[in-house]
Amino acid sequence: MKNTVLTFQKMKEDGKKISMLTAYDYSTAKLMDEAGVNGILVGDSLGNVVMGYEDTVSVTMEDMIHHGAAVSRGAKNALVVVDMPFMSYQTSVYDAVVNAGRLMKEARANAVKLEGGENIVGQVSAIVASGIPVMGHLGLTPQSINAFGGYKVQGKDETTAKKLLSDALALEKAGVFAIVFECIPSALSKLLTERLSVPTIGIGAGKDCDGQILVYQDMLGMFSDFTPKFAKRFANVGEIMTNAFKEYTREVGEGVFPAKENSYDISAEAIEKLY
Repeated sequence: MKNTVLTFQKMKEDGKKISMLTAYDYSTAKLMDEAGVNGILVGDSLGNVVMGYEDTVSVTMEDMIHHGAAVSRGAKNALVVVDMPFMSYQTSVYDAVVNAGRLMKEARANAVKLEGGENIVGQVSAIVASGIPVMGHLGLTPQSINAFGGYKVQGKDETTAKKLLSDALALEKAGVFAIVFECIPSALSKLLTERLSVPTIGIGAGKDCDGQILVYQDMLGMFSDFTPKFAKRFANVGEIMTNAFKEYTREVGEGVFPAKENSYDISAEAIEKLY
């Protein structure tokens, strides 16, 4: 059965945990969908793990549409949320609505995600008013990495914790259906989850959020440039892939692959006539 924003809300109300992962292509999305993942985020993290950028700032609308469309074709049951990239919504309410609409029409998203709090409630309200579900994102917001001065835990003191609460309540009032909290203290995410009526999705925010999300390359050991503390490795797929690539290279080099069972036949008679 297709997961929707109403599914997420009911899961929070019933005390059931929401599972989300990132994906950026058809094949991976299809596997996640078959595994029963509730939601798939086409994150602008593709800038790091797919495109090799140092941050997410360089990711474009065209990148998000291209990868979002591929994921949407593979995910039949999971709720597909697509990130709005840097400067696709900060510039104006008009730009925000137009670009959110593009992600829904061209990437076939079920919802969009924006980073920010009280500073973007105008954009959130307008997008929601146009009939597009919005997921919020607070705490460590990667698009603001230059303003933060690096990847740091957010909300560790009273002032910043109060700001996170204020931002979260403002987003809820603006109409978001859920909020991602990234890299904030567990006790704070527990308080926020209790105060909010919409589901909270944690990434490095402790176990008390209504759901969890991870970058799939992190949880499968496929991305070694940087491994965050919060990313549990559920399988070492990266090592398996590397060993398979090595074995393939060895067999090609030694003439072992392709073998007879990997090849096609033609009659000797037909070949003789070609000489």
